[in-house]
Amino acid sequence: MGNKIEINVVLLKRDLRLQDNEAIYNALQSGKKTLLLYVFEDILLKDPHYSKRHWNFIKESLIDINNSLKPYHSKILTIQGNINRAIQIIQETYKVTHLYSHQETGIKVTYDRDKMLKRFLANNMITWVENINNGVFRGLQDRNNWIEKWEHFMSQPLLTFNPKAEQLFTINEIQNLAISFHIPNLETDSDTLFQKGGTTMAMKYMTTFFKDRGKNYSFHISKPSLSRRSCSRLSPYLAWGNLSVREVLQENTRCIEQNIYKKQMIAFGSRLRWQAHFIQKFEMEDEMEFVSINKGYRKLKKQVSEQYIEAWKNGLTGFPLVDACMRCLKETGYLNFRMRALTVSFFTHNLWQPWQKATIILSQYFLDFEPGIHFPQIQMQAGETGINMLRMYNPTKNSLAHDAEGVFIKKWVPELANLDSHFVHEPSKMTYMEQQMTGFIIGKNYPAPIVNLQETRKRASDILWHMKDENTVIEENFRILKKHTLTNRKKSS
Repeated sequence: MGNKIEINVVLLKRDLRLQDNEAIYNALQSGKKTLLLYVFEDILLKDPHYSKRHWNFIKESLIDINNSLKPYHSKILTIQGNINRAIQIIQETYKVTHLYSHQETGIKVTYDRDKMLKRFLANNMITWVENINNGVFRGLQDRNNWIEKWEHFMSQPLLTFNPKAEQLFTINEIQNLAISFHIPNLETDSDTLFQKGGTTMAMKYMTTFFKDRGKNYSFHISKPSLSRRSCSRLSPYLAWGNLSVREVLQENTRCIEQNIYKKQMIAFGSRLRWQAHFIQKFEMEDEMEFVSINKGYRKLKKQVSEQYIEAWKNGLTGFPLVDACMRCLKETGYLNFRMRALTVSFFTHNLWQPWQKATIILSQYFLDFEPGIHFPQIQMQAGETGINMLRMYNPTKNSLAHDAEGVFIKKWVPELANLDSHFVHEPSKMTYMEQQMTGFIIGKNYPAPIVNLQETRKRASDILWHMKDENTVIEENFRILKKHTLTNRKKSS
């Protein structure tokens, strides 16, 4: 048998796109024959943070890429199993010289996988080229000049997808390889309320947001119903990499320069920066997946109530806005930022449950599950960072302020749909006579509130405010601020 053909392998992870994909770009620049690979990893398929909605979104994204690859007579080798084993099998036919991928700021399972992959590749004389992902930098000890580095990364020209003739693996070559693998079924459910995956769909959302939907961005951002249209809805496409943050930010900058909804677009752009800030924070302190970033709060013990957790998870707490949010999230995978904060605040403050118990439930629900945002944000809303203002959201006040007519509540808690607007926000205030007259019985048609809002708020507030003055919390505040505050920013002339 003759010498094996030398090839590159591009391992796609949370960068499911062809355009502005540095891993693909660099592999193609080398001039070598290149195989695009996606592995449905067994370790992630059984990991509790992931759920069917994520896998469906990924499948839709892969199908979309394959459609874009048809003019090149190519597609992605999509398999299920273990990455190390996959490379080993490919090596039986080809000589893999380089593996290209993005650095992944993920959960501990993926970090451990990367460490094993690094050893495997070194043992097999394969060079691993990892690219910076969305301006998140590995190995930083502090934030000195981080924002400059991020802005420089974001200002670079978008990378094009332009393979040379016959550089990509052909469909026939991929099918010959596929014989040796377990090939997953890429069919998905079509009758769900989840956003569909793929760059084609992502571009539609981005175009309509910058062209029209974004004009009410700041005005509707806190409204549970109106935000579903006026917010960008790009978060799942950024989380799974159908779009790069760079291409969204550059389009945002163009709108600002052309004075298109300028104030709204400036507000949106600032949130893209905050997204990077939180992922960078998690990259630098990944133990936040398990414990509070501020060590002073690690001694806080809360008694777990499975009854409370189940009620919250299924939208049966007796607080209409909380229940509407959780049911909506369960069905659609989307909730605006303020309502996400409210549901976590209710869980950690009013139900007094440890934030760790919310992380897996919410990661399964959020279609845009992004570890680098997920864990820092939940800790912040739980009030266990020490450096952030303690925010406790009153669900009744918020529903009156942001869903005054009860449109959102009535849609997602249909058992309340026929109540007068006054009672939609607090059905438990209906008198016995009013319940009898309407045929709406608290405890039968809808749960009574499972906790007392005022009492539980006071308990949580007293405990957490007291802890803010403890020595360990204060010392940790200084450490966290020193490590994560954006310092040494050059003054603009």
